[in-house]
Amino acid sequence: MTSSGASAQTGDKDTEPDLGTARRVLRIEAEGLEALARSIGAQFFAALDLISGLSGRVVVTGMGKSGHVARKIASTLASTGMPAFFVHPAEASHGDLGMIVEGDALLALSNSGETSELVDLVDYAKRFNIPIICMTSSPDGALAEASEITLLLPDREEACPMGLAPTTSTTMMMALGDALSVALLERKGFSAEDFHALHPGGKLGSRLLKVSDLMHDGDELPLASADVTMADALIVMTAKSFGCVGIVDEAGALLGIVTDGDLRRHMSADLIGRRAADVMTVGPTTIRPDALASEAVQIMNSRAITNLFVMRDAVPVGILHIHDCLRAGVA
Repeated sequence: MTSSGASAQTGDKDTEPDLGTARRVLRIEAEGLEALARSIGAQFFAALDLISGLSGRVVVTGMGKSGHVARKIASTLASTGMPAFFVHPAEASHGDLGMIVEGDALLALSNSGETSELVDLVDYAKRFNIPIICMTSSPDGALAEASEITLLLPDREEACPMGLAPTTSTTMMMALGDALSVALLERKGFSAEDFHALHPGGKLGSRLLKVSDLMHDGDELPLASADVTMADALIVMTAKSFGCVGIVDEAGALLGIVTDGDLRRHMSADLIGRRAADVMTVGPTTIRPDALASEAVQIMNSRAITNLFVMRDAVPVGILHIHDCLRAGVA
């Protein structure tokens, strides 16, 4: 009977050629990306200038593996603030050309630069004065000849041992699309708030929620004036169910906070007759309404508290409980 240790050793030995192949593929593709990083220059800047000045959308297209990459590039552009969509070359020839209008630009992907399915798209773009940016490894190909701007991929070997399956070339295309998207994002000053507006769902959406999206305000705020007795402050504290009450001056500015912990520290027979100002903790931790909810969670966790008053110009405009963040998926 073979021991489990012997089986593991045999398994490791059997997989050594596979690991060698995997590492070779990753090394070849990484070298392609390094070459790409060194190669970008004037044409990349020209593409950024053209796209950032568009009144319309970026129409991204490609056939086969290049088409799959083109879909991803269009999605990334759109999600980072540049209107974009993918058009399949074959569908374009059967009516989808009508999606492309004046003010748009065509971003066409073809490693060989001779993809026949792109002909109708290129002809249409030339006919209606729609600028073409191509991504190709062939500077003398038909696509490059027809394009105003050529984003040239370095001549690097495909990771496929036969040199046939698109591997290194599609990795470079994908990375170049990311480079365009991020450079455009930074040019436009695209912010986390802008990103949230385009990603309201899922984990990204929850991470980019602001405090103002989750806070309680208006009549829900547990507030009492500094001169009230603790008996009255406790009524507010109990009614609002946050386990605390904010103590404010005549102008509504926050002076301090009374929490369950303050009650325990000041527990005595005369507690309920004392002034709230004499029991409160001065200078409580607060947060801005435009802060990210994730920042509020970090503050509450680091200080072992469960509530934050939300302040604008020294006046409390809301209160945020840790449970509000957790319910929204912010952690």
